[in-house]
Amino acid sequence: MEQQNRDFKYFMQDTGSLYLGAKYSYAEILQDEMVTFKYKSIVEHYILKDTDPETTLESQLYYMTPEQFSYKTYLQLKARVKVSMLVEKKRLLGGSSVQYEGKVMKLEEFVKMNLAQKKKCGVVVQELVLSKLGVMAFSV
Repeated sequence: MEQQNRDFKYFMQDTGSLYLGAKYSYAEILQDEMVTFKYKSIVEHYILKDTDPETTLESQLYYMTPEQFSYKTYLQLKARVKVSMLVEKKRLLGGSSVQYEGKVMKLEEFVKMNLAQKKKCGVVVQELVLSKLGVMAFSV
């Protein structure tokens, strides 16, 4: 089980975005030397105002509401959420099958989905994607 969780505990970056695996807890993010100092500072000063350090990104994003301070912080960071959802696919010879499909959603679009919709669609949060420009422009 521990190996399975490590598959979704990562930090990567490219020219325009930062990618964080959804199984990371905020305590682990603050201890990881690969995570940028600026994002760690944002987590310490803003996100942890209404979030327990042992909370994973997956559970926070799944249950996030527009009233939370962390939601407003992530909006400023131009956050997107990579999720897998159950989607019904039509078959060539008729009939259909239900399978998971990956999708990257804007945070506001994802938070607008209520819990019943998320459960019905079998949503699995995989990754938090932050805009490097949003992180750079954010003043700590």
